[in-house]
Amino acid sequence: MDSRSNHADADPSDSSLILLTGATGYVGGRLLHSLENRGYHLRCLARRPEFLKPKVAPSTEVVRGDVLDRISLDPALRGVRVAYYLIHSMGAAGSFEDNDRRAALNFAEAAKAAGIERIIYLGGLGDDTKALSPHLRSRQEVGQILCQSGVSVLEFRASIVIGSGSLSFEMIRSLVERLPIMTTPKWVSMPAQPIAIEDLIAYLTAALHLPISQYRVYEIGGADIVSYADIMRAYARCRGMHIRMISVPVLTPFISSLWLGLVTPLYARIGRKLIQSIVHSTVVRDDAALKMFDIRPMGIEDALRHALANEEKQYAATRWSVALSSSGDVPSWGGMRFGTRLVDSRTAKIAKPPAVAFRPIERIGGDTGWYAWNWLWRLRGFLDLLVGGVGMRRGRPISETLRVGDTVDFWRVEAFEPNRLLRFAAEMKLPGRAWLEFDVIGDDSSATIRQTAIFDPVGLFGLAYWYALYPLHQLVFGGMLRQIVDAALREDECSLGGQTEP
Repeated sequence: MDSRSNHADADPSDSSLILLTGATGYVGGRLLHSLENRGYHLRCLARRPEFLKPKVAPSTEVVRGDVLDRISLDPALRGVRVAYYLIHSMGAAGSFEDNDRRAALNFAEAAKAAGIERIIYLGGLGDDTKALSPHLRSRQEVGQILCQSGVSVLEFRASIVIGSGSLSFEMIRSLVERLPIMTTPKWVSMPAQPIAIEDLIAYLTAALHLPISQYRVYEIGGADIVSYADIMRAYARCRGMHIRMISVPVLTPFISSLWLGLVTPLYARIGRKLIQSIVHSTVVRDDAALKMFDIRPMGIEDALRHALANEEKQYAATRWSVALSSSGDVPSWGGMRFGTRLVDSRTAKIAKPPAVAFRPIERIGGDTGWYAWNWLWRLRGFLDLLVGGVGMRRGRPISETLRVGDTVDFWRVEAFEPNRLLRFAAEMKLPGRAWLEFDVIGDDSSATIRQTAIFDPVGLFGLAYWYALYPLHQLVFGGMLRQIVDAALREDECSLGGQTEP
């Protein structure tokens, strides 16, 4: 796989056109934003450009193309010097091996015809001297096909990728969060060398500047060699949880995949393909990457903390009104799930400007109360006191204008924008973390109020707490939003009346 080309070892400049395939996938999406932030000239290949265009920077070009359609690749590759190949068919129905083989052959032929200088490919770790799972075998076959094109190929082979949104991470998250006691098959003890998504992206980016003469297969992994069981224990520590695993060695990959389909977000067919790969050791045997690249990957604990911290940043930077707008307000029992968080969101429209709609929101809590079912709020505060919490005794500031850091009963103001946004973080005793957010948007004649309750449960008890109280959420939060709208209408009428009095 150590193919060479006759091209010079020139470093692609920032003005060179780079083609990125797989930009709608997890790794491709992260790489897309990393390359955009560094100012590279990008073109993305997508079967449905209309889905990808809203997610890219204005300077990034999105073209229609399909690696299973050879002719569609010629326009996409025209003028390109470097191409990232980040495509696989594991989630597709039918033979993913046949699809991957056909796609790689098409891309290799098109790349050669277009005069592409470099291909950077992400494959999978696995000892190719031994029998491999169909998934790992296919990943390595794709690398071989790309090399046979005559184009210089740099192939990274990676183990488990740790990052919020990756298949492996989401599987681990779901197992730990939902099963404090779990039966585990043999594959959870298989050694692996997981790599943080940040380190993987660093390798993929650094490959752009590596001389072509150094293009070859590089095995990459994190600082620690661990098993899936070790990763689950490390995740539990990061979340402040305790788990217990009971080994049941008779569980086959097929049975395990069906089990995963019940307790995780993975479809059974994806879970089966993933487990078939997990049963093989995925450990770095060649440390050439550490010698060639100035990258020192982090260990598993840091990788998990980074994944969770990145989620926190994304939530902090994203308005729930924006995140939920594409979902609409279709009711779903138990609320919607975003990462570890459970979300109960509802909206109301009012024929008044945002400043008027926001006034009762800003006065919420303390003597004003919570607009609906105040006795239930007081009962919740009393129960909180019984278990050592702050209860409802703190009230709220005298001023109607809130500031970040103010306390309102058992909440604390986490974010505040006048006439637009108020977000509380809960300080009562909970099996997790909770937020209550009000977001108001509109114009001079009307406004939409979005009220969102957000809960990040810890473990099975946290999930049980949320679902046990969900019927009350419908009662309390629904009534609260209706009363806020009524209060805004009454207040506006009073204020208009006061302005017309002689």
